[in-house]
Amino acid sequence: MLLVTGATGSNGTEIVKRLAAQNVPVRAMVRNRDRASAIALSNVDIVEGDFDRPETLLSALMNVDRAFLLTNSTEHAEAQQLAFVDAAHQSGVKQIVKLSQFAADVHSPVRFLRYHAVVESAIQASGMAYTFLRPNLFMQGLLNFRSTIANQNAFYAAINDAKVSVVDVRDIADSAVAALTEAGHEGKIYNLTGPQPLTHAEMAEQLSVALDRQIEFTDIPPEAMHDQLLSIGMPDWQADGLLEDYAHYRRNEAAAVLSGVQEATGKEPCSFQAFARDYAKMFG
Repeated sequence: MLLVTGATGSNGTEIVKRLAAQNVPVRAMVRNRDRASAIALSNVDIVEGDFDRPETLLSALMNVDRAFLLTNSTEHAEAQQLAFVDAAHQSGVKQIVKLSQFAADVHSPVRFLRYHAVVESAIQASGMAYTFLRPNLFMQGLLNFRSTIANQNAFYAAINDAKVSVVDVRDIADSAVAALTEAGHEGKIYNLTGPQPLTHAEMAEQLSVALDRQIEFTDIPPEAMHDQLLSIGMPDWQADGLLEDYAHYRRNEAAAVLSGVQEATGKEPCSFQAFARDYAKMFG
């Protein structure tokens, strides 16, 4: 049995749907069953679990051989994931496939990169087999800007003209499914990027073509971006962390194009052009 945590998020939903389509026995862990309609498929076992209640983790992990680990991005994520690693070890899980992040490092100035590295180390120390997926900035992250794209034909971020090798969530899901269902991925770390580094202005140009209207990108100071993130309901801790991410991008530390998607899946990663075309309707 495979367990997918974070099963109602953008990555988790894609992974569960792919496993179900392949008729792979999969259990989806969710906090609220009522919000799991997108993955309520006949061959998906939906269980309620809470990372803050270890007893629910042990129940969700019963008879699980391999698990995909993903939590919401909150100040509790590190502790929650460490608790899951402990529960998985107790439950006899053989392999954890963890969604980490590009450039994860315990010494990073970026809080997300530090906590992912801490959890990776704990998984390695546990003795369980592991596969770490380290994606760069998600293409689908632009959906966070869809209200201004829809209403103002514009989006804003504190990144200047730095390039980022953004990756499609669908490639992340394909990589996760491969690691969960195929032999040979144990002990591997896959750095997942798209096929080319792009500035946000270049992304705006490609969105313009896909949406058939002009979309502009404007660089803004970090303080302005912070206010913008809070205005769309993002919690302080997450907004601060995202600003650290963008400072990392601004230093051109996320422009490398690496072969992780090809290594994990055997196929080339999706282009931003394809993402823009496929998601055009979601931008209004």
